[in-house]
Amino acid sequence: MDHQTIATVILLGLFLLLMLLRVPIAFALGMSSLATAFYLGIPTVIVAHRMVNGLNSFTFLAVPFFILAGQFMGEGGISDRLVRFADTLVGRVRGGLAQANIVSSTMFGGISGSSVADIASIGSFLIPSMIKRGYRPGYAVSVTITSSVQGVLIPPSQNMIYYALAAGGISLEKLFLAGYIPGLIFGGALSVLCAVLAVREKHPKGEIYTLKEAIRVGLESSIGLFTVVIIIGGIVLGIFTATESAAVATLYALLVTHLIYRSMPFGAIILVLKKSLGSLATVIAIIMTSSAFAFLLSYLEIPEALANMILSISTSPIIAMLAINLLLLVLGMLMDMGVLILLLTPMLLPIATKIGIDPVHFGVIMMINLGIGLCTPPVGTSLMVGCSIGKVSIEKTVKDLLPFYLVMFCVLILVTFVPTLSLFLPGLFN
Repeated sequence: MDHQTIATVILLGLFLLLMLLRVPIAFALGMSSLATAFYLGIPTVIVAHRMVNGLNSFTFLAVPFFILAGQFMGEGGISDRLVRFADTLVGRVRGGLAQANIVSSTMFGGISGSSVADIASIGSFLIPSMIKRGYRPGYAVSVTITSSVQGVLIPPSQNMIYYALAAGGISLEKLFLAGYIPGLIFGGALSVLCAVLAVREKHPKGEIYTLKEAIRVGLESSIGLFTVVIIIGGIVLGIFTATESAAVATLYALLVTHLIYRSMPFGAIILVLKKSLGSLATVIAIIMTSSAFAFLLSYLEIPEALANMILSISTSPIIAMLAINLLLLVLGMLMDMGVLILLLTPMLLPIATKIGIDPVHFGVIMMINLGIGLCTPPVGTSLMVGCSIGKVSIEKTVKDLLPFYLVMFCVLILVTFVPTLSLFLPGLFN
């Protein structure tokens, strides 16, 4: 083997080996990068510079703020209010609690920006409630984890921020707008599936609220939902950048939970800050080491080799995109979503642009692919969290997930080959 091939084997082989040994992802990325740099004779100061440079972005500042805002919303009880509000809208129909689950995820996804945060917050209440009302545990988990994928599409998506960082030079504001229509289509498709299954399996009807109760719940929830107006309204009207909107949303979430709802006492604020700091430290470590890893991928010309391999299958954009989708779906089953975005974007985005795919559109395609990966074994984070809450095995849940997989795949194909769904809003407010 030549020098470059050996270095490639060291970089990718050592990384995979460390992953199999269950070494934390940041250490696996860092150790494989350093080992490759030593072999190639690249000064470690260059590797260190690449790691620090990965954080040297104004866009990155949005990450800690959105993490903190999501924590305030979840711990402050806003998610519970959103669930009750969704229940007043759709809960009275057959299978209404499943529909409320989807609507809640649509609203909370637009606040937390995280699929796992959605499940941990809303799912901890809804999954036991659905099981108590007669839904199968596997079905309750399936609805919750698949609807939570909207959190990676509907702004503010933390994973969209990772994509903007990895892609470089792509407007985060455009990415946020691009996710809205696909996210709503995703939720609508799941809602139709749940309506069909509700009739076929005779799911129970939900609680019926009086008009006075519905108005009261709606008013309470509207205060929390105003966070979405701050984030998206501020961006669209040009009042804030995406990063500035994240900071304002965090401050608003703190004021709402502490002063209006009074569900976040001072002691709880300190605990949320500590919890958020732990999450942020993990994110920082992964972004730094993945930046060094991506530099070595580029140095070894691995993205070009991958592009040639995919395009050698066919020069047709349709075949190439199907191959990329398949690759993303398979890798999404095996690795964490955030890491894959940081690693694969520099490799796959040049291929996508070469066959005429807009970078913003490709970002949405990647989000859906890897969002589905969150719901698939063996590494699906959302699947594991949902099964833990529902106290049901992954094997039983996967059986209930089969029709949901089909619906998600259909939405993926639709969004992939109808770029207008992703590019309409960014073009409208450009």
